Amino acid sequence: MTLPCIALIAHDQKKDDMAAFAQQHQQALSRFRLVATGTTGGRIQDACSGLQVTRLKSGPLGGDQQIGAMIATGEVDMLIFFVDPLTSMPHDVDVKALTRLATVYDIPMALNRATAERLIDFQ
Repeated sequence: MTLPCIALIAHDQKKDDMAAFAQQHQQALSRFRLVATGTTGGRIQDACSGLQVTRLKSGPLGGDQQIGAMIATGEVDMLIFFVDPLTSMPHDVDVKALTRLATVYDIPMALNRATAERLIDFQ
């Protein structure tokens, strides 16, 4: 049986928040297969030594698009993406494409910690 998959992404100013979220919810997250963009995945692994995280490329180097492809092929069941709405992102087009794919393929998507906690609690 394949575990459901959660994709984890965080903008630079939200990486500490994502690491803290993962640490606080490590037991719940351990019930999933986790994929993350490169830097975010590294921060999660540093904070949670017991979690297995498949690290993809950094977001601006194609990691967002890798996760988008995984959503399109049905490999990702939930997206947790801590966005920083106050900082300009040079790869904003990739971010919009990723959230559009999550909407098109109708997977649960959390863009902040409060929503992510609700989704984790329901699993």
